[in-house]
This record gives sequence, structure tokens and C-alpha cells, in this order.
Amino acid sequence: MAFLAVFALALSLATGRLASRWSEALARSATIRISAPAEQIAAQTRAVLEVLATTPGIESYRPLETDEMKALLQPWFGPDLPVEALPLPQLVEITETAAGIDAEGLRLRLAAEAPGALLDDHTRWRRPLVAAAGRLRLLGLLSLVLIGGAMAGMITLAAQAALAANAQVIRTLRLVGARDAFIARAFVRRFTLRGFAGAAVGTALGMAAVSVLPATDEAGGFLTGLGFAGAGWLWPLVIPPLAAAVAFFATQFAAFRTLREVR
Repeated sequence: MAFLAVFALALSLATGRLASRWSEALARSATIRISAPAEQIAAQTRAVLEVLATTPGIESYRPLETDEMKALLQPWFGPDLPVEALPLPQLVEITETAAGIDAEGLRLRLAAEAPGALLDDHTRWRRPLVAAAGRLRLLGLLSLVLIGGAMAGMITLAAQAALAANAQVIRTLRLVGARDAFIARAFVRRFTLRGFAGAAVGTALGMAAVSVLPATDEAGGFLTGLGFAGAGWLWPLVIPPLAAAVAFFATQFAAFRTLREVR
């Protein structure tokens, strides 16, 4: 259970980083697409650049070259795409400052100065991506809760079985004056220590497994960097104490419940 908890925790932290990275990358970028007849593209591009030069909140801007647009289309159409023969729109890449731009005001200015220019501030892309990453993070946290519940259930059943198997010993201890609290404490201590030791081993194995996962760049960008970064490696160390706490309360509940039944 601790081994699985490490991966659930890694998923939750990784998706949190992913949401922040996506949000930051898309929040400060925008694109202007200029769709016009071929003879008007150059004039409208100059008009757009003049508008951008006097627009507050823009850190930098530049029109994309033909080779860059070809590289954007290559994953879908292959490397031999004849870009020059296609009526592609001109793209202008914008990087915003931390303050950002007035998107609606910029759209109105573009409509007046360059009717073929359309501003895309990436809002429709950013929101679904960040929402998806947030749901994945919630799924990771839910997995941790389910793992904790499964751990408590297994420990409870194990404690009940151990107490039931030692029913005769419990009766003997009662005959010599032992109280239920003393008997329960012996079982609770044993199961708590075993729960801590088992969780420590599982956590160590889980951290070792996470550490050998390929990095994002090695996976060609397919993976989202599942794992821990920096101080995030300290989070799995919380799992063994939590497992011990779950074992303590689960065993205590099972012990007193079973002792009431053993007479």
C-alpha cells in the first residue's frame, strides 16, 4: 500500500507542477493570425506590427518565418509539405509582460487597422488543460485516501484474526487480572510497529522506482515528468508515520471490539 501511495503522491505533485507550467506558458503568450489575399499580407502584417508597438503589456513580438510555420505543420503533414504553394496565414507571436494586455482593446484596434488579423490569447486552450491537470491532481489525492482506507481495512481484519486466534490466551490473561486496555495495548503496539516498518520498506521501494522513471526530455515530451522534484522528495517520508497512525487507530478499534466479544 505504501508503494502504491508513493506513486499516487507522485502523480498528484506532478500534475500540480504540470498545471502551473501550462498555465504560466499559455497565460503570457498570444498569437495573431493574419488571413488576407496574398497581395495584402505584407501590408496588413506591417499594420499589425505598428499596432503592437504601441500596445501596453507586450514584452516582445515577431512574425513567424516560413520555416517555423513549416515546422509547426510537419507533425501533421510530414516534412515534404510545400508550404510555399499553400495559402497559409501569417502568424505573429506575442509574449506578454506580467501585467498582460487588454485583449478586447487590442482586438478592436486590429479590426480597425488590419481587418484580416485575429487575436488568439490561448484562453480556450489554457482553461481545459489546467482543468484537466487539476482533475488528475484530485484523482491522485483520492487514490491516497482509498489506499489509506484499504490499509485500515486490512489491518483491522488482521488484528481481529490475531485476537480471535488468541482467544484462549486472552481468557487466561483475564483470569490473572489483566485488563482489556493492557491486552489491547500489546496488540496495538505490535501492529503499529509492523505497519510502520512495512510502510517504510514500501516507501523506499516506491521512491527507488520513481527515481528511475525517464525524464520528460528523455521521453520525448510524452510523459509529464511523473516524479518528485526538489523538496518534493520529502513528501513520501510522511507515508510511514501516517501508515503507523492508521495501524494504531485501526488496531485499537479492532482490539476493543473483539475483546468485548471474547468472554
